[in-house]
Amino acid sequence: MPHPPLPAGRAGGAPSVFFVWRALALLALLLAGPLPGWAQAPATKPAAPKTTAGAPRGRTTVQYAKGFTISYVPGGKLVTILSPFEQKTTATRYLLVPRGAARPAGYADAHVIETPLRSLVALSSMHVALADFLGAADLVVGLGNFKYASAPRVRQRITEGKVYEVGQGKELNNEQLVAQHPDLVMATGWPGESLARFQTLEAAGVPVMINSEWVETTPLARAEWVKVLAALLNKEDLVNQKFGQVARSYNRLAALGHQAAQRPRVVIGLPFKDVWYVPDADSYLTQFLRDAGCTYAWDQTRAPSGSLALSFETVAPVALAADYWLQTGTAMAKADIAAQDARYAAFAPFKTGQVYNNNRRTNAQGSNDYWESGAVRPDLVLSDLIKILHPELLPAWQLYYYQWLK
Repeated sequence: MPHPPLPAGRAGGAPSVFFVWRALALLALLLAGPLPGWAQAPATKPAAPKTTAGAPRGRTTVQYAKGFTISYVPGGKLVTILSPFEQKTTATRYLLVPRGAARPAGYADAHVIETPLRSLVALSSMHVALADFLGAADLVVGLGNFKYASAPRVRQRITEGKVYEVGQGKELNNEQLVAQHPDLVMATGWPGESLARFQTLEAAGVPVMINSEWVETTPLARAEWVKVLAALLNKEDLVNQKFGQVARSYNRLAALGHQAAQRPRVVIGLPFKDVWYVPDADSYLTQFLRDAGCTYAWDQTRAPSGSLALSFETVAPVALAADYWLQTGTAMAKADIAAQDARYAAFAPFKTGQVYNNNRRTNAQGSNDYWESGAVRPDLVLSDLIKILHPELLPAWQLYYYQWLK
């Protein structure tokens, strides 16, 4: 099913607990191209042709993300991935070198990756989304788990036996990866872990790149990690165009949400093992809520882990008075929620029928595309939220990732 077109010129996460949301967001089909009526960024230096993002042809710049940098050096590209998990932020550098070319002098600490990539093992569904967004789904030859993939092309390749399953964490099949020898294994950064856990692969000449997009604090910053893969594929011009469209669309929608006259109150999620995790002030989901124009009780509360671990008794007063209830785990109907705890039926949104879950695009294997393509299409997610919270602002929009629970 193709993505709907970006809203043009119009003024208008998946376990229920947020820490698990963010962790499992290890969470897009191609856009149709430039849309009518969208102004292109003018070139500031006529002597050097520019892309729509303002970068020189064949190059890209980072505008929103804080977790990586890309620089262009003689003989290659230098990608630096920052790890925010320790007391002192650490950085891992990757030197991207044209295939067959000599390694440039300097950068002795950098891990070398030959470009453009010909094969990719994606240990997160987010990495599948990056490849699919760039029209490179056929490069995905390995997945951590077949279940967590939604892109139709990747699912087709799984059916055709062109993708192998390699496991994750302690179950990662190093022997299989060494035998298959992909051009790159893309992994997810976690607290307390580093590239050292992949030393077997590194020693065998299988490059591993850590991707920590889920730590970013805004939806556009998270989505911008697609530029890392674009640099690995020499697709900077394409990513400038496509990500530029997404960013412009998102920012227009956010401006619309900020102007909304009403600020409905929302409650998020469901408890997990008696703990109700909700996004803190620095969460990208909280930024979604701000941009959608609503009132969120913990909008200014920060937590070291990125989410707040609350009790039912703390959240219940908010839920009892809320206008909307969003992202209710795997529930497909209100009855599924009430079956977990009869007290949920007393919440105001449950009574008024304003419960919406972000699992509309869940496939037969149980993979929820919200955590895949939704990561690189935050404009579609924001469109859904505005449609839910302020339906009059986007009267023609049809919910894409979210669905109303009957």
